[in-house]
Amino acid sequence: MVVMLLGSGFEESEAVVPLDLLLRSGVEAVTAGLDGRQVVSSHGLSVTADTELRQIEPQKVELLILPGGLGGVNAISACPAALELVRQVHSQGGRLAAICAAPTILAKLGLLEGRQAVCYPGMEDQMEGALVQKGTPVVTDGTIITGEAAGSAFQFGLCLVEALRGPEKAAEVKQSVHCHF
Repeated sequence: MVVMLLGSGFEESEAVVPLDLLLRSGVEAVTAGLDGRQVVSSHGLSVTADTELRQIEPQKVELLILPGGLGGVNAISACPAALELVRQVHSQGGRLAAICAAPTILAKLGLLEGRQAVCYPGMEDQMEGALVQKGTPVVTDGTIITGEAAGSAFQFGLCLVEALRGPEKAAEVKQSVHCHF
């Protein structure tokens, strides 16, 4: 199962675009609200998450996605249950994906130590231990995928599709949405 955590203040495109691309590829993906199913994005969009964080069973998570948006990142960072889910998914060999400001969560948990990663430009000083790849839209290092910002949401999403369904499926989805990068 693929789970995307949604905290109040998440960045819309960093959540919706990758989720849409995963669903188009046939991946079973759900959104999980930190404090209930109603979540408000960084620009005031109210969404209803598929489920709540407390209902997620870590052993069933194949990929855990953390979208950016400072409010959402702050909400995840302040939620012990969310941080524990990140740790558990990682320790059981599941994939982690984070975009924009969200890779700083992985860094603070020590999960990017010695790994290549990317984050929102200007936040590199919060990427303790990571080998930051400035100016790169998406970086994959082992089971961790990081994306730079909202502008790289399509590349990030397609990288997630490739990680779960292979390069052929990623190319098929890219073609179907007429992505030209």
